[in-house]
Amino acid sequence: MTRSSPVWLPIGFAIALIGVGFKYWQLPADQAALPAALYTPGLAAVAAVAMLLRAFGTGRFLRIWVWAAIAVPVAVVLRHLLADDTATVAWSRELSIATLLGLGASLIGTAIGSLLLLRSSRRPQ
Repeated sequence: MTRSSPVWLPIGFAIALIGVGFKYWQLPADQAALPAALYTPGLAAVAAVAMLLRAFGTGRFLRIWVWAAIAVPVAVVLRHLLADDTATVAWSRELSIATLLGLGASLIGTAIGSLLLLRSSRRPQ
């Protein structure tokens, strides 16, 4: 498997999804209010996955940024789909918050990864 293999993006997405969702999925319903419920090391996992995918040159900036970012709203959707509570939730508000948090964390990671990729691709003179 090479760096340009298309399998790396889904693997990174799965790692970011588990990283951000693991703790969030275990929270009781009264403590799962966004955005506070997502301020966990899970967002750092999203940034780290984006950074590593970009630093190793597995894809272009925009593609990696979006793949890592969508893990956060997918974690929120999975929680609501699998939850037993029938409370009406403001889906659009929660998805907007989760998407913005995911895009922000992923942007930071992808930008740092781009700097690392740029640094590693320079040849000594």
